[in-house]
Amino acid sequence: MNTLRNGEYFGQTNDIVNFEGLTITDTEYTHPYVDWHYHENAYFTFLLQGNMIEGNKKETYECSAGTLLYHHWEDPHYNIKPDIFTRGFHIEISKKWFDQFDFQKNNAEGSFNIQDPSLKLLIYKIFKENQDRDNAFEAAIHQLLLNLFSQFVTQKDKTEKKPLWVGHINEILHESFTEKLSLTELSATLNIHPIHLSRDFQKYFHCNLGEYIRKLKLNKSLELLTKQDSLTDIALECGFADQSHFIRCFKENIGVTPLKYRNLLRK
Repeated sequence: MNTLRNGEYFGQTNDIVNFEGLTITDTEYTHPYVDWHYHENAYFTFLLQGNMIEGNKKETYECSAGTLLYHHWEDPHYNIKPDIFTRGFHIEISKKWFDQFDFQKNNAEGSFNIQDPSLKLLIYKIFKENQDRDNAFEAAIHQLLLNLFSQFVTQKDKTEKKPLWVGHINEILHESFTEKLSLTELSATLNIHPIHLSRDFQKYFHCNLGEYIRKLKLNKSLELLTKQDSLTDIALECGFADQSHFIRCFKENIGVTPLKYRNLLRK
């Protein structure tokens, strides 16, 4: 089985930066099939453009733009890529980084397809910082990455303890976030009292219901920015009231306008 060393990926790496135990790469995937392999370091893969299939010992994922994957070091997997342009953003994390920030490495063992929109927005912010690269970008990336790991590990540890309605409402919201959702109707569907839902949603999702829905809309918009030019069309497809609402919400969460972010993607 192939072992990929620090910064190595199957494809053409167009940008690479190293600092304080991290290696960040922007890679165009060129291989239609990559056999079972693993990496010597833990890493996140964030798919910026295109599609691919990834399989590991437990699951197979169909990945499109906006997919966020995490692999611990030496965790075997394989990839299949269709005949389209596919581009990935990687954050490779050395054992030195885990030690430097006194983070328990074993807390993040395994391979995961991360669905939480809050965690995906943190990756978008890391990508933005890496593209800007001002004199504060390294500190900003460390802070965002520690925040990401903190939330990721906390959620992973609580997976077995969540009541059934948490998984059910998450499925509903991911499928219906562009629609007008009523707290009363959601409560009836879940067969729990609206007060119970209002009180405990924050506990399991770390934000209120409206914020979570907006994050789902933003994640969809970030995916569409690589495919569509019209901000109005993107706003409507993602369920925003209008283009102005979309731009305002985007800037509040990402820190730049949608057009500025699209320009960063094209750098």
